Amino acid sequence: MSRVWKFGKDVDTDQIVPGRYAPYMRPDQDVGTAAFIEAHPEFNEHAKPGDVIVADDNFGCGSSREYAPLSLRNRGVGAIVAKSFARIFYRNAVNLGIPVFIAPDLVDACEDGESVNVDVDTAVMTVGEKEYQLEPLPAFALEIYRRGGIAACVRETGKFPSDIAEG
Repeated sequence: MSRVWKFGKDVDTDQIVPGRYAPYMRPDQDVGTAAFIEAHPEFNEHAKPGDVIVADDNFGCGSSREYAPLSLRNRGVGAIVAKSFARIFYRNAVNLGIPVFIAPDLVDACEDGESVNVDVDTAVMTVGEKEYQLEPLPAFALEIYRRGGIAACVRETGKFPSDIAEG
């Protein structure tokens, strides 16, 4: 089982990765090592692959830095579940193959540190002993996730994910 990491409202991309840790500022450092390095040092030190971020409204607001969701992908975040997302962050996360679920009712039911499992294919999230049905990912987003990101998907298939998902 993985762990829930709970965040509040308006978590911006500067909290996810401060600008001074941008890949172009530190090209020899994996941006994943800077995820929440200042805003939530415990996450930075202890988050494990498969852990799930659960957040309130407007997760990923602020600038459109693609390296913010990239840092979470590189950390192995299993999914992000939030009441709402900043639009650009949401699309960047999808393109990088991070499962992102909008679940306003579920966020308040989760506590920081709880055991969690997200089955992306069935969109079922198990928190402790309770199962929750999430809104399934659109077919194109699921295809991107399965292939490890949009770039990998296009390289592998020569097609955009929406063309594959349509059959």
